[in-house]
Amino acid sequence: SSKTFWTTTGMFPQELIIGFPKCVKINKVAIQCYLVRTLRIERSTSKDPVGFEKCVEKDLQHREGQLQMEEFTLPEFQATYLRFIIKSAFDHFVSVHRVMAEGT
Repeated sequence: SSKTFWTTTGMFPQELIIGFPKCVKINKVAIQCYLVRTLRIERSTSKDPVGFEKCVEKDLQHREGQLQMEEFTLPEFQATYLRFIIKSAFDHFVSVHRVMAEGT
């Protein structure tokens, strides 16, 4: 729902882990967030959410009063879990409104 979101507790880094029912192939990840400065995305192919490897890290542009919409086209990779690490922010609190992963 576009009316719901996940928010940080005010200290950084913060992380959000998304799990898939089985290992999937991903080639694009998109996120809608607010006030995120530095975002890192990691993946794991383990049965449990451990052993993460870095996929991408990026400094996002500040968009006053608007959601940040970032899309990452990546070489196809497999993942059972995706971890989104918000390393820093433009304010004390940030929010994540939508996460999308495309692949097979």
